[in-house]
Amino acid sequence: MSNPAHILVVDDEPDIRALVQEILEDEGYEVSVAEDGHSARQAHSDTSPDLVLLDIWMPDVDGISLLREWNDDGNNKVPVIMMSGHGTVETAVEATRLGAYDFLEKPLTLAKLLLTVEHALEASKAHQQDIVSSNVPSVVAEPTGKGEAMESLRQQIERIAEHDSPVLISGESGVGKLVAARYLHAHSSRANGPFVQVGVGTIARENATVELFGDELGGEMRIGRLEQAYGGVLYLQDIADMDLETQAKLVSALHSRSFLRVGGSEEIKVNVRLVAATLSDLEEQVRQGKFREDLFYFLNVLPIHVPPLREHAEDVPELLSYYIDEYVNNNSLPYRVITVASQNRLRNYSWPGNIRELKNLVQRLLITGSGQQIELNEVEVALGSQDVVIEGALPAAIFDLPLKQAREQFEKMYLEHQLKAAGGNVGELARIAGVERTHMYRKLRSLGIDTKKVGKGEGAGKLG
Repeated sequence: MSNPAHILVVDDEPDIRALVQEILEDEGYEVSVAEDGHSARQAHSDTSPDLVLLDIWMPDVDGISLLREWNDDGNNKVPVIMMSGHGTVETAVEATRLGAYDFLEKPLTLAKLLLTVEHALEASKAHQQDIVSSNVPSVVAEPTGKGEAMESLRQQIERIAEHDSPVLISGESGVGKLVAARYLHAHSSRANGPFVQVGVGTIARENATVELFGDELGGEMRIGRLEQAYGGVLYLQDIADMDLETQAKLVSALHSRSFLRVGGSEEIKVNVRLVAATLSDLEEQVRQGKFREDLFYFLNVLPIHVPPLREHAEDVPELLSYYIDEYVNNNSLPYRVITVASQNRLRNYSWPGNIRELKNLVQRLLITGSGQQIELNEVEVALGSQDVVIEGALPAAIFDLPLKQAREQFEKMYLEHQLKAAGGNVGELARIAGVERTHMYRKLRSLGIDTKKVGKGEGAGKLG
């Protein structure tokens, strides 16, 4: 069993310190307390907490100054949740820009406190896992391949990264558009700024505006993704799925370089590089009136096209080797050598799912296979099983459905399959699918997927 998380609570009010400590200890956390900035510095150094709950107003030094001090010293490697009973919008924004995970207003509510603590610890754990596996990252650090196509792509991204104009990345599903976006971010002047990813297709239409711009409704403030990306990159995945109303607000914010949160009255400055990705033909979407022309031209200043894997099949052996090493090092799967005959077969495979399909195939071969080598007959069986799954899961009738319904049915089949593979763990499913956990819960509910039943192997792979 893993050790409980250690939380440092910093507040100059004894009653609040004691209450928060009692609540958190009841939830199984280890808790240290500090009454002012001086004791907070000492406790932060002595206990190496996993999370800090930090009051803003204290007698010797305010929490914002302390947060900035930890940032400047390079000691702020743990999530910090700010607390205040007299905070302003400007204070909350400043805390967020300094790296605070969230901002809680007093009086604290039990449900929100515990939920925010849980989410902050989960985010920190995921970040630490990324650091530990930095030598063998969970995503390819750069578009991988020694062939001409990938070499040209890397050079193009590096040239474009030098400028600060918007970028539109196009390509089929699974080709590595996110990898290209992260590579661009890493080579740009904004490399030290945040990289904020938004899966547009996973956001419910009625929540899209709040997700991007934040809100000040109900007496609370929520920082939107556009504001979170201040000084860095905002990556909009599946931009074609954005509704026209949100598109209009985004265009306005980008042109005026400012916006208002929903329900807010104070102007927020925009300082981001916008990188959007699409697998749709946006020009055709514009002609059909489904995508705003002004947004398309704003995005299409520096277009990047990521080629499908079948167009750089010479890189397949290198990708196979890369993902075998990744699963062996990160998932403790047994190392197996893939034979030359197997590599040759896969070089000549069409890869309709591109690099994502290759990665999944490698995982399947390492989990289900035996022996020190991955032989050709095993590869043939694995490819054949994929064909059976595709033919069985996508009957001809699905192609007669409207696109929205067809996509929903495929999403349901895909998520049920991945949820079963994850043993019903929604957090793991979110990681596999590249979707934020809160959005994943919303998506599962909208598709009517029962996580408990699917996790036990009931109903996965069926079209509803």
